[in-house]
Amino acid sequence: MHHSQTASLSQVLFDSIGPRLTNSDRYNAGQDWLVKTYASWGVPARKETWGTWSSWKRGPTHLDLIAPRVRSLEATMLAWSPGTEGRDVEGDVVLLPDARTAEDFSSAAGSLRGKFVLISPPNPSCRMPSQWTEFGQPGAVARIDSIRARDSTAWSVRTKAAGDRYLWPKQAGVAGVISTYWSRYPGIDKVFGSAKQQVPTIDVTCEDYNLLFRLAQQRQAPRVRLNATAEFLGEQPVANVIAEIRGSTLPNEYIVLSAHYDSWDGGSGATDNGTGTITMLEGLRILKKFYPNPRRTIVVGHWGGEEQGLNGSHAYVEDHPDVVKGVYAGWNQDNGTGRIVNVGPGPFVAATDRLVSYLREIPSGITGWIKMSGIAPPAGGGTDNASFQCAQSPVYGLGALGWDYSWTTWHTNRDTYDKIVFEDLENNATLVAMLAYLADKDPSPLSHQAAESATNFQGQRVAVTFNCPKAVRSTAASSR
Repeated sequence: MHHSQTASLSQVLFDSIGPRLTNSDRYNAGQDWLVKTYASWGVPARKETWGTWSSWKRGPTHLDLIAPRVRSLEATMLAWSPGTEGRDVEGDVVLLPDARTAEDFSSAAGSLRGKFVLISPPNPSCRMPSQWTEFGQPGAVARIDSIRARDSTAWSVRTKAAGDRYLWPKQAGVAGVISTYWSRYPGIDKVFGSAKQQVPTIDVTCEDYNLLFRLAQQRQAPRVRLNATAEFLGEQPVANVIAEIRGSTLPNEYIVLSAHYDSWDGGSGATDNGTGTITMLEGLRILKKFYPNPRRTIVVGHWGGEEQGLNGSHAYVEDHPDVVKGVYAGWNQDNGTGRIVNVGPGPFVAATDRLVSYLREIPSGITGWIKMSGIAPPAGGGTDNASFQCAQSPVYGLGALGWDYSWTTWHTNRDTYDKIVFEDLENNATLVAMLAYLADKDPSPLSHQAAESATNFQGQRVAVTFNCPKAVRSTAASSR
């Protein structure tokens, strides 16, 4: 805890390497850094190919309002969007046509050529909902919610009439499409993307999007200039990074430390899931320094393609049945920078007593926040321990304190280094190292026995079943 390297490791990963969109140039640079970092500690690590994915390189994005007045807009090109080939592209800003049917939209589409089309509904306010609750006059919250619901419903009719959002912009010959995905906090947007985009596709924050919307709605001739650079490098091999300390006496039993390494690239991918990556990286550094000869093999998986459907970890589970069969215990972390506050056994009946015994041996300064959950169905598709649990392999989830993760940093343009809570990150890395140490010393026999039934999140008693989806191993095979 007093000599943690979490801050220095984080600074390189989030500031220098930056966001790690699957198979982008930064994704590959970060993987090379992981392998090199492990090697400097004497830990063998490798890039292990699991498929191919569209390789894309982000360049600068500049979007400026140039009429009826001048303003530089806060805008981000969505992932895998084409750019403007280094040119300034100017065009009028218009609303998605108010069409009720596909035929109506087809009739209106001709007027969109060469223009920038606003494809999201407006927001009635870009203030946080909590401010309306605290300061608004009686009925204000209900009024704002009613307007938002009304506009969203009306806009969905336009969206449905337009059809496939990846096809009609190209067919209509638009200069670009502009959207917003507000996160309920000023200046914070969720920023995604798709390899199916065929025209420049730009996210604009709530405040600037509403400005463009009002100007277009009031026919005040808004016009913008876009210069966006993107480079497509084609379908290229895509890999996980696997680090390993081989076991001395039980090499075919495994302790798995798991976190997805890829991110969206609106911010720096700091809390999703850079902090999980650093937790496992620093955890293994601690183990290598103080416990370099474990009995069991310790494997760290830095998975790629999680944001496209857990593809990297699903592929690893498919490709390494020997590891899956031999997992003694494992831990996955993927919900922000907060300290670990929840540990659960999943569907594995032997895990509860085992985990409780480990937590009792760890100093209360590390475990004092933690609550144990009960037997549950196998993890769903939210993060990578699901790839192991669906194969009846006991890799457990580590639930973290929120720090307003869902709205502030999860998939947003503000998921950056400054959001990390290092006291909590140091806590988590130390906890993971201790859990791995205790699992390695545990003399209990390996057990993958699962409960026949468990209580789900809805409080219903359900049968425990195991069914792993196939890994999607190429962009062409993905529906996302």
